[in-house]
Amino acid sequence: MNKVVANAQAAIADIQNNATLMLGGFGLCGIPENCISALVKSGVTGLTCISNNAGVDGFGIGLLLQSRQVRKMISSYVGENAEFERQLLSGELEVELIPQGTLATRCMAAGYGMPAIFTPAGVGTEVADGKEVRAFNGKDYLLEYAFDADFAIVKAWKGDTHGNLVFRATSRNFNPLMAMAGKVTIAEVEELVPAGSLDPNEIHTPGIYVHRIFQGTDYEKRIEQRTVRPRG
Repeated sequence: MNKVVANAQAAIADIQNNATLMLGGFGLCGIPENCISALVKSGVTGLTCISNNAGVDGFGIGLLLQSRQVRKMISSYVGENAEFERQLLSGELEVELIPQGTLATRCMAAGYGMPAIFTPAGVGTEVADGKEVRAFNGKDYLLEYAFDADFAIVKAWKGDTHGNLVFRATSRNFNPLMAMAGKVTIAEVEELVPAGSLDPNEIHTPGIYVHRIFQGTDYEKRIEQRTVRPRG
């Protein structure tokens, strides 16, 4: 099976309106920039996006929000995007906020083929409204379902033509979990190498989880929050 596609446009070509997408990354680190840009150009609408965060104004998922292509955001942290805030407060955007560990574990459960998990996070809060709570050994746990995503879109530092992926430093965040969890997983990489070139001991995501892979271009190394201090 040939997993290599020419570019981001080819990789996302069959993503249709109202699809549910997982998008890897944490803040602006390890986000699938090329695929996000291709989605903006495609004009696809009604997307449900599962991501740790919602990007920033004018970059990352913020581009999809700016073009009104996102119907629902399922996220953990959303505090860096003014357009997201505007759409939320105006009722244009449906939002589900999830504790970060629960978000990660629901991704993991989907990748492992588990239908649901029980977690103590959220018990006794609004997060638990309408959900089953069950006691184990005298402690309450909340039932949370594994995600059901049509596509997982991730970004890796290096990958081979069989789809094996290596993530670099902090970009090894939500990317490996999400790569396991999509019905179709798309990986963009900074460097695409022939099969057999990667040290098997350094592979973070085996190629069995990856359906399409391509070498991306023009990656930006943005700083989400630049903090400086005065001289002296």
